[in-house]
Amino acid sequence: MRTMHIKRAHNGRHPAIKAALLIAGLLIASVAWATLPPPTPAQQQAAAEKKAKADAQAAKDKESLAASMDAVTARWRSRAGEQGWKTHPAVAIAAAAPAAGAAVTAAGPANPPPAGSPGAGNTTPAGQAAVIPAIKSEKLGTAPPSEDVKKYPTQAQPRDATPTVQKDTPKNVSKK
Repeated sequence: MRTMHIKRAHNGRHPAIKAALLIAGLLIASVAWATLPPPTPAQQQAAAEKKAKADAQAAKDKESLAASMDAVTARWRSRAGEQGWKTHPAVAIAAAAPAAGAAVTAAGPANPPPAGSPGAGNTTPAGQAAVIPAIKSEKLGTAPPSEDVKKYPTQAQPRDATPTVQKDTPKNVSKK
């Protein structure tokens, strides 16, 4: 009878060698990245122009999207009235807060928020916080608990109490 020797399949490099090669590759890449020269003024100007074009295109796309959404809304509202569906008045959406980098002059921010909104006429954080109403929360304890909250903890059942669900109970009682 012949003896059979089982050979282990060779599945690549040893894991330690793989890890060492990976670390070496990362070190070489980091050295190459660190030695890149800073961009020239022409490259910086080209990047600024490219960013300005991208920002202009994004603003144009945003306006186009808003216009198409308004058109769809108007069409739906007109059809809803004709077909007898109940409609509610459109919800007014507050303007977005100015960007963190927005210019602020002595007269106030470059794009002031609309009148009546939080921060209208208040350019300081303290003034804006005074306008925003306080948030009420049960979790934080700034609001009374809801009516459906338990008044006391659930009582423990005695050891000899029968379980509320019996194992031999049929799942569908109506099909007896």
